[in-house]
Amino acid sequence: MAGLINNLLILLLVFQNTCLGFKNPLSVFKRYKDTTRSLSSECLGNNRAVISLGLTDFALDIRMPGVTPKQSDTYLCMSLRLPVDEEAYVVDFRPQASMDTVHHMLLFGCNVPSSTENYWDCDEGICTDKSNILYAWARNAPPTRLPKGVGFKVGGETGSKYFVLQVHYGDVSAFRDKHKDCSGVTLHLTHQRQPLIAGMYLMMSVNTVIPPGEKVVDADIACHYQKYPMHLFAYRVHTHRLGKVVSGYRVRNGQWTLIGRQSPQLPQAFYPVEHPVDISFGDTLAARCVFTGEGRTTETHIGGTASDEMCNFYIMYYMEAKHAVSYMTCTQNINPDMFRNIPQEANIPIPVKSDMIMMTHGHHHEETKKTDDSSSLKQPKREEEEVLDQDFHIEEAVDWPGVNLKLGQVSGLALDPKNNLVIFHRGDHVWDRNSFDSSFVYQQRGLGPIEQNTILVIDPSNAEVLDSTGKNLFYLPHGLSIDKDGNYWVTDVALHQVFKLGVHDKEPLLILGRSLQPGSDKNHFCQPTDVAVDPVTGNIYVSDGYCNSRIVVFSPNGMFIMQWGEETSVGKAKPGQFRIPHSLTLVPEFGQLCVADRENGRIQCFRSETGEFTREIKHKLFGRELFAVSYIPGGLLFAVNGMPYPGDIEPVQGFMMNFSTGEIMDTFIPVRKNFEMPHDVVASEDKTVYVGDVHAKTVWKFTSTEKMEHRSVKKAGIEVQEIKAETVIEAKLKNKPVSTESPKKWEKHHMVEQASPGISFVLITTLLIIPIVVLLAIAVFIRWRKTRVYGADADHKLESSSGRILGRLQGKGSGGLNLGNFFASHKSYSRKGFDRLSTEGSDQEKDEDDGTDSEEEYSAPPPPPVSSSS
Repeated sequence: MAGLINNLLILLLVFQNTCLGFKNPLSVFKRYKDTTRSLSSECLGNNRAVISLGLTDFALDIRMPGVTPKQSDTYLCMSLRLPVDEEAYVVDFRPQASMDTVHHMLLFGCNVPSSTENYWDCDEGICTDKSNILYAWARNAPPTRLPKGVGFKVGGETGSKYFVLQVHYGDVSAFRDKHKDCSGVTLHLTHQRQPLIAGMYLMMSVNTVIPPGEKVVDADIACHYQKYPMHLFAYRVHTHRLGKVVSGYRVRNGQWTLIGRQSPQLPQAFYPVEHPVDISFGDTLAARCVFTGEGRTTETHIGGTASDEMCNFYIMYYMEAKHAVSYMTCTQNINPDMFRNIPQEANIPIPVKSDMIMMTHGHHHEETKKTDDSSSLKQPKREEEEVLDQDFHIEEAVDWPGVNLKLGQVSGLALDPKNNLVIFHRGDHVWDRNSFDSSFVYQQRGLGPIEQNTILVIDPSNAEVLDSTGKNLFYLPHGLSIDKDGNYWVTDVALHQVFKLGVHDKEPLLILGRSLQPGSDKNHFCQPTDVAVDPVTGNIYVSDGYCNSRIVVFSPNGMFIMQWGEETSVGKAKPGQFRIPHSLTLVPEFGQLCVADRENGRIQCFRSETGEFTREIKHKLFGRELFAVSYIPGGLLFAVNGMPYPGDIEPVQGFMMNFSTGEIMDTFIPVRKNFEMPHDVVASEDKTVYVGDVHAKTVWKFTSTEKMEHRSVKKAGIEVQEIKAETVIEAKLKNKPVSTESPKKWEKHHMVEQASPGISFVLITTLLIIPIVVLLAIAVFIRWRKTRVYGADADHKLESSSGRILGRLQGKGSGGLNLGNFFASHKSYSRKGFDRLSTEGSDQEKDEDDGTDSEEEYSAPPPPPVSSSS
């Protein structure tokens, strides 16, 4: 019977150790139960660093302990020890910071922080041993989400034991009230082994010099990859003020595959790799940073201060756990000649609003002068024009039901004096290759005029149809304008005419042109595209058109006044030449008329009284076609471009521009449906924008939203892409096809899936405990009987035997980089700017795994080259 009792005790102890093997935070964190953060009472949030999330998961809240920076560009650090000795995996990051106080945060993993104080100036260093970047956040950027099954390994024998948080306070004017800051990040960790381990690959230029006044300077980085396969899922770019665009690529067999491309002037968070990219042994990783030296009077070197520059391209990847390497770097350019073949997109700057530059960098002591190199306008920006650079963003009003209106091809949009939206559409008629002959004569007159009402008045708030007209009048509607009295002015490309319609009149008030007769004299048009009416003089401006290249001006009663324009000659289009003048907008404040010169991909503006050319607005982002333009009082110009030609990269999108400078202030695309051929755009003074699409047969409403940098990122589909990336990886792990279910459904499924292990564990635990309790009850009963029979000797024997067992069991169970020195090691480095070190600033960390052509041995035998297609 003593043997039975011994076995029961062993079973009980094994069960206890098994439970601990699941690392329940309630028991593992027992030694930390009295550890509470000494945060200021002004700080919100939990005052306990460790928060249990169940039997295997826990959260770690890493926060600044109530600090008040004294000067701008202060970098403060704090550390927190991992509260467990065993391996754990970081699977999620949640920022706890606001752009109002924090410029950016970096989270490092290491074993020996540079200080043991509650917090310290990061100039003293980050860590004294190797440190790895785990996370980066910048000014209201979206959270970084790791794909399912992927985690950063920490703790254990090889993982980091400490987290070090670095917070950069850019402008301390936010602390004039002397409040305390407790910004930081919350980590979600789990003890469940992750099959895929995340890591960071840093590509960094160390010897770039930017000459003063130089318009374009390229910094190129390239290294051979000679390790086991890695899969890329996120990227991040970083420069200081002079950076225009940073791009990263995989080069395999001469083919360049984009990893990521972004403006470093936007929030410098990790963005998802749009299309999954794998890197195999023998591939080359390449990156380019494009800088400008304009505005500088001295050379700019790579360094850590605001007046220096940096060129960093971070790649977040995952590898199979057995081959995982946590950190790799590339600081060379092993083949400069290869960059002759870099895709052209890498050389195209991404325009960013000037206010976004200030918000992204946070260095307020240095004046920022941002110009768009792709604009042909080189006018200085006047002080009063800064009013236009407000903290707002144009994005779709996703709850507006007008996108679901049943329409024909939408050709024209306008706003009436009551600010109602007016739509001009083609009903059941379409413009196709059979519509006209070679002389531009309409060939489908047998269809008769459109039997539906072609002009619809829409309530701008709920998209209800308030009024309609235009039945049996038109064949192929095109342009629409509304004068100050509310009259409709429209063009019909089939009839080659311009019409003035009263709101309630059944017959036109004025007709210009000859019905169904194309021509180019004073009395004929050839497929006229648009019309505009001067609110002061009443003069009528007609863009004519698809087969003429001119602007024709008439008096209010339809008498010819003048015309200007000619066909585009061979070579570069000259001022006053057109290739389809497609859309018109009047700029009364400046006495100008602006024309969307469609096939020349530009906007031309003229003095409305004389037709004298005043300016051209042209950007590479426009692509080859610019369809429509609309001006609103206050100096804002809106436009939409066309679909890119095969091989072109400029996306179809809307633009908001500063009229005075021509600078692109914002771009926008819809969330619901996609632009196919946006044909017209109109905007109101409150910056509400409507876009009509002739192919999608849709109208979208866009509104201006205050301080929406982070939502502009969301608008671009980042969250959806992240979910998709997780689903792809999950499918790979389970060898099942990728699901296309909606994000909400996916999240519900994800929650259920996460809960399943916990439920299963509870069930198993219950089933194990019940028989043990029963056996223990039997053992107690037997022991009681034996005590009565054998006396105290039985106690002694039992205690001695169990003591030996417990003794055996207990015996088995007991038991930042200095950036200045880094750059100083490179012979071409100038130490200028490194007396004060920061890590962004100091985005380079020490690591022995440098992805260069060194002879450093890898711990595992090198895998053979893998041949795979792009």
